[in-house]
Amino acid sequence: MTSPGYRDDDVEMETLTQGFDEPDFPLPPSGLPGTRHKPRWLDHSNTRWQSILRRVPLILRPRLSWKYILFVLFLTYVFYCFAKGSPLLASRLPAYTGPYDVGTVDIEVPVQERRNISETVYKDTGLPAFDFETVLFSLYYPAERGAKSKLPKHLWVPKPVSFIGEGYARVAHINNFITRPLFTFGLWALAGSIKIPALVDVPAVPINDSEEEFPVIVFSHGTASKRTDYTQYCGELASRGVVVAAIEHRDGSGPGSIVKSDDGEKRVYSFTQKDLLADPPMEDLQLKKEQLDFRQAEIEETITVLRTISERNAPRITRLNERREGHNLKSLEGRLNLNQIVISGHSYGATGAMQAVKGAPSKKQPAIGAIMFDPGKSSGRLNSKIDIPILVVHSNSWSKKISVFFGRPHFDAVKEIVQSVLDRKGASWFTTMLGTSHPSITDAPIIEPLLLRWTTGATISVVDGLREYVAVTMEFLEFVRHGKKTGILAEKVSHPQYNEDERSEARKKAQDKNIAKFWQIHVAPE
Repeated sequence: MTSPGYRDDDVEMETLTQGFDEPDFPLPPSGLPGTRHKPRWLDHSNTRWQSILRRVPLILRPRLSWKYILFVLFLTYVFYCFAKGSPLLASRLPAYTGPYDVGTVDIEVPVQERRNISETVYKDTGLPAFDFETVLFSLYYPAERGAKSKLPKHLWVPKPVSFIGEGYARVAHINNFITRPLFTFGLWALAGSIKIPALVDVPAVPINDSEEEFPVIVFSHGTASKRTDYTQYCGELASRGVVVAAIEHRDGSGPGSIVKSDDGEKRVYSFTQKDLLADPPMEDLQLKKEQLDFRQAEIEETITVLRTISERNAPRITRLNERREGHNLKSLEGRLNLNQIVISGHSYGATGAMQAVKGAPSKKQPAIGAIMFDPGKSSGRLNSKIDIPILVVHSNSWSKKISVFFGRPHFDAVKEIVQSVLDRKGASWFTTMLGTSHPSITDAPIIEPLLLRWTTGATISVVDGLREYVAVTMEFLEFVRHGKKTGILAEKVSHPQYNEDERSEARKKAQDKNIAKFWQIHVAPE
């Protein structure tokens, strides 16, 4: 029976096969005429990889969106860095500019007398914190032109990178399982592949092509630094005929250092007074004193090693060297002028250099001069008992910022020390290099010029800054060796205080443009 008004012929059935062409039809089409597709849930040809491949043209298709443009630029930069062997987001260290090629050797040898510099021990292990076991330094020297090294160039960040990364995490006081890998990855990405330009373990330049004896500088690094942080400054000096021994201090002020000896390897990290056990309890000033004592011992031991080389016992140092380098140290025998050593340093290293020359010159400390870059503002008291000519160079930021130093402005304390040495010895200088910041003498502005300029406020170019640091060092060496005042050292006081100009108009017009542009002279011989 049908409903009223409804008839069977009102509805026309569609063809049975119509609709099987829809991919999502739930029944298999096998055996049904007119069908062309399987349902998607049975179509195994539509794999994930095929889906990704279909998207590739969409990804590569040029689109003028800012995200796409940034992605392409970053990818291009990454490929360029890999092709050139350049680190990501950083610059390589350039070749040195002096007349000589530069060689380098890492030297780590046992000290003549192993000892504890103090009775202080680590709180967690009870082991001595200032165990003086070996001394480590990188030696930079003028090398034979065209010499080929059989060894790879030294890395700027020594391996293992994870160890140095953890060291910086400790310095920043955020050392944990999250920050350690972050510091390590950042260090690896920014500087992990950077190499020091000096040739490793090649012969020194022949005597006929250079001076018979080389002037010697022993250099001390700053807090949170390592011996490789000043390679460009050291290498530039070596390319001009100077031998530089850049010490790695194991006093707990750096990110970390691996001590290698016959007993194996020992890792020394950065530490503070909270990590130490002493009686009475360790305070900051006491820690600084013990660290400076340790640094002084390392400086004196470095001079002992250099004396051994110069006195024609280089094979002994090569044999004892835990770094397995130095087979060409013999070419330096009899060629190190150890009667005219200059001690130098930056920041904490400058404070250490000032302490190390107390009582110099003497048999134990034969230094005849000292160069200090930015003596520390929080690295303990500055030694004022100095009886050799000194040169103190402040960065612009170091002079500009007024810091209280034991109850008085740091600038005034430094000036008073330099003036007292000048009054006694007749020759000492205190200057400020304009446009520079505290890290300007390190390799950091070369590796990361934009980042350092943005974070430190330095305005001087990397080239100008390094040139001026090297030039004033060479001028000081010329004075202590031959008594000649040239360049900055030939100038009179121009600014008794920072930015307090006392030059006459006639002097301003007559003064060398580079001196007027980059230098303020606070203390100088009349």
